[in-house]
Amino acid sequence: MTRVFSGIQPTGHLTLGNYLGAMRRWAEVDQHRADSLFCVVDLHALTMEHDPARVRRLSRQTATLLLAAGLDPEVCTVFLQSHVDEHTRLSYLLECVATDGEMRRMIQYKEKAAKERDRGGSVRLSLLTYPVLMAADILAYGTDEVPVGEDQAQHVELTRDLAVRFNQRYGQAFVVPRATIPRVAARVMNLQDPTRKMGKSDDSGAGVVYLLDEPDAVRKKVLRAVTDSGRDVVYDRAERPGLANLLDVLAACTGGNPESLADVYDSYGSLKKDTAEAVVEVLRPVQARHRELCADPAYVEGVLRDGAEKARALARPTVDRAYRAIGLLPPVAEPSLSAAR
Repeated sequence: MTRVFSGIQPTGHLTLGNYLGAMRRWAEVDQHRADSLFCVVDLHALTMEHDPARVRRLSRQTATLLLAAGLDPEVCTVFLQSHVDEHTRLSYLLECVATDGEMRRMIQYKEKAAKERDRGGSVRLSLLTYPVLMAADILAYGTDEVPVGEDQAQHVELTRDLAVRFNQRYGQAFVVPRATIPRVAARVMNLQDPTRKMGKSDDSGAGVVYLLDEPDAVRKKVLRAVTDSGRDVVYDRAERPGLANLLDVLAACTGGNPESLADVYDSYGSLKKDTAEAVVEVLRPVQARHRELCADPAYVEGVLRDGAEKARALARPTVDRAYRAIGLLPPVAEPSLSAAR
């Protein structure tokens, strides 16, 4: 059976982009068609300056929203990255086959490092090496497919390269995964700056619809979305990015096609109004289920505990095999009491 792995960082409040670009597909498609694992990758949240209490709070909220979005722990595995030691065990082995040049060519590293330097801060080593930890996240489970947004495709390509290189040097240890990218709304853009992705850690929330935003807040943000010059409604991502973003969001919410939807509207106002209402309706059941889960924290804790136990059992044989392949001795088992006597 195909195995799917994907993860999401608790670096901010989850957004409409996270839901339309990834989470909804995980719930509606991936968990049912494959042996699927979905992970809150909390270790990745430590690569930048952070508040420990906020990371803990957002880790719990992220896990709760994954369940609220429809992930079923009876069907898939939901867990926290830091609860499964095999991720960090394998990460170091992969650092031993990765190169400094590969890490420094990663686009996200360049962008985040430049932003940190502009702020006068220092760049943590973990920011440079976190794509290797991401590769470990994927390879530990014998993953076949990694559903990701376009901005993460480069990291999956690195994962493939590291898997092939390790297998060639030390023997077959890893499945070589492939990235799968949704066709529509793979990358929802910021409503105030449609040249940038709608991100969790955006400094301003005006262009970001968060999954827990109240309906009136959602409507206000969508109705104030930046559009483009001109009056006609056409779908053109290059020349009319603001308009195209609204059409992409509406298409993703209603199951339509953005090009076809453009033919339905003769004004920006009616398009914005319908898009706002479509977003409100898409988020309504997620928010309702989130409230239910927040009222039962023991259930969420149990899901994460059971998920980590299952994930650990799946990952350990692969990681142990990689340790042997690269040349490390297995640990010496302690003698049993009966043998000692």
